[in-house]
Amino acid sequence: MRRATQRVTASEPSFLPSMAAQAAFVEKFATVMDRRYNLRGMTLTERVDSDLKDAMRAKDATKLGVLRMLKSALKNAAIEKSGAEGQLNDTEAVQVIRKQAKQRQDSIESFEKGGRAELVAKEKEELSILDSYLPAAMSAEELSKIVCETITEVGATSKAQMGAVMKALQEKVAGRADGRALSGEVQKQLR
Repeated sequence: MRRATQRVTASEPSFLPSMAAQAAFVEKFATVMDRRYNLRGMTLTERVDSDLKDAMRAKDATKLGVLRMLKSALKNAAIEKSGAEGQLNDTEAVQVIRKQAKQRQDSIESFEKGGRAELVAKEKEELSILDSYLPAAMSAEELSKIVCETITEVGATSKAQMGAVMKALQEKVAGRADGRALSGEVQKQLR
């Protein structure tokens, strides 16, 4: 017979992981999510370093090569800015990453003209890795709306004032849109 103070416990099914295993999984998942989505306030440079180590562990040669080149470009930009111990903020790092991505886009165009499909595929893969570090691009509607607002703020009425509009736009957009797309939209709306 059972006493009133005894608890009835159901035994855990054997197919469920132990509580310790579940806790370890949750911790590992949180670490991966923090790295991927910058949840703990890592700078872009720190995120590149962290992902570089992950690529080494995973033996991902393509990602490792791209991140090494990116880290080198970031370090060179930091040295140009403020000497050997210089650091880049995230907006400066995004500019460097955009420059690297632009180089890949130019290479893709050149290789397509030359009929080098294998190199086009390689460059596209590298570009997709770099794009994962860039902020989300603006949609066409958002771009059109912000260009219209900026034109009215600046008071531009002709293409002669396009420089002033572009300068104001660059500050607002902060790297979320390509310069070519911006100038095209400005020209379209300043007709």
